[in-house]
Amino acid sequence: MAAEQKDFVVAIELGSSKVVGIAGQKKPDGSISVLTMVKEDASSFIRKGVVYNIDKTAQCLTNMLKKMEMQLQARILQVFVGVGGQSLRSARNSIVRDLSGLGQDGAAIITQEMVVELMDENRALEYPEQKILDVAEQEYRVDSQLQIDPVGIRASRIEGNFLNILVRKSFFQNLNRCFEQANIPVAELLLAPLALANAVLTEGEKRSGCMLVDIGADTTTVSVFWKNVLRHLAVIPLGSNNVTKDIASLQMEDSEAEQMKLKYGSAYTENSEIDPTLKYSVNPERQVESQRFIQIVEARMQEIIENVSYQIPTEYSDKLLGGIIITGGGSNMKNIEKAFSVYTRIDKVRVAKFVTTTINSSNDQLKARNGMYNTVLGLLLKGDRNCAGNNVKSDDLFNNDNDENGPVVPERKPRQAHEVPTGHIRTPQEEEQAAEEARRLKEQKDAEERAEREKAEAEERQRKKENSRWNRFKRTIKKFGSDIMADE
Repeated sequence: MAAEQKDFVVAIELGSSKVVGIAGQKKPDGSISVLTMVKEDASSFIRKGVVYNIDKTAQCLTNMLKKMEMQLQARILQVFVGVGGQSLRSARNSIVRDLSGLGQDGAAIITQEMVVELMDENRALEYPEQKILDVAEQEYRVDSQLQIDPVGIRASRIEGNFLNILVRKSFFQNLNRCFEQANIPVAELLLAPLALANAVLTEGEKRSGCMLVDIGADTTTVSVFWKNVLRHLAVIPLGSNNVTKDIASLQMEDSEAEQMKLKYGSAYTENSEIDPTLKYSVNPERQVESQRFIQIVEARMQEIIENVSYQIPTEYSDKLLGGIIITGGGSNMKNIEKAFSVYTRIDKVRVAKFVTTTINSSNDQLKARNGMYNTVLGLLLKGDRNCAGNNVKSDDLFNNDNDENGPVVPERKPRQAHEVPTGHIRTPQEEEQAAEEARRLKEQKDAEERAEREKAEAEERQRKKENSRWNRFKRTIKKFGSDIMADE
């Protein structure tokens, strides 16, 4: 890789079966030039997108970054990380404010401060064993009307509706410990399903209503959109590997079952197309009945699709005019669109094989455009800060242990929760900095209010002192004396 490359973005996806690191350079025309991509198998330390072995994950990340730095001929200063996996889910919450006592005629004008208070109160909500990663604002109910932006509207009541994205606290802690142990600064944590949605969905699909289904190896992620807003998010613990395991029940090795799935697997087959006499070759010595094979594959795919269909919220079941968009490695199975259409009764189905942005790359895996790397490309597209450090020689990359303090990352003003855009997640360090900044500002505000109170109290004491009987008597005597002197 050319040593003169100075600016690039690095993104890392911890998927259900693999860890992928990618570096790319954004061009003025909006396209991305991929500089390098490294993939590592994660089956021994990540299950269904959740980190189970911190040491092995940290070692994998360290090795991955060294490979990328060697190809880039440059240090990687920081990385963008996608957060996904089985423990992700969404939960709705509403907060109501009565404004009737704040203004005249039982109404008040809604301010930005009022909206921020609703958002902060929602963020402070506690869920057992879970943490609020991100919040997707829904519409605000202002009196009886729904509004996207309620600021400036006069009302007697406001209700804030929020979709909270939750994750298990233990998973989130493990994820952050991996990067701390690997000494890799995190530029920003990104919600992987939203990064993927932004990369593969059109504005028309998100606006008119659609369901994005990402079929991975061990999980299937479902995201429902309407009016450009995320309405529901769920991760189903089933994926294309479950099909492979089912095929292996026909007494074959997993590797053979995977090859059979890729060669013969079909998500849906018409009864008229099934030949009961046909057999599929497992290897030169063995065959299996095609009818039994088809039944096994279709049964599992039907289960996955019916679970996906169950995730459509009732109030949006008739609003998905944009249809269903399928992506991920599992979307490559034959007749996948037909299966979704039959089992969900939604006619409009398409497969997103690649992101909508122009990607320039010589990497054969990316050029295959099979949907397997759409998420990591979405994370790369979301990256908005330079991750490039100093240029180095290849033989220096294996002698970087002398950097005792690690890379020096430019500091950024810590953001409060309501300042973070949807799809972005504050790191624990940023949360601590933001909490410290909030404490500092509160102490400063309290000190100013205390000083104002003390000033007002001093003025009140002075006023009372001046209005005391003795002072009034003294002023009367003084005035009497002045009047006598004036008469003389």
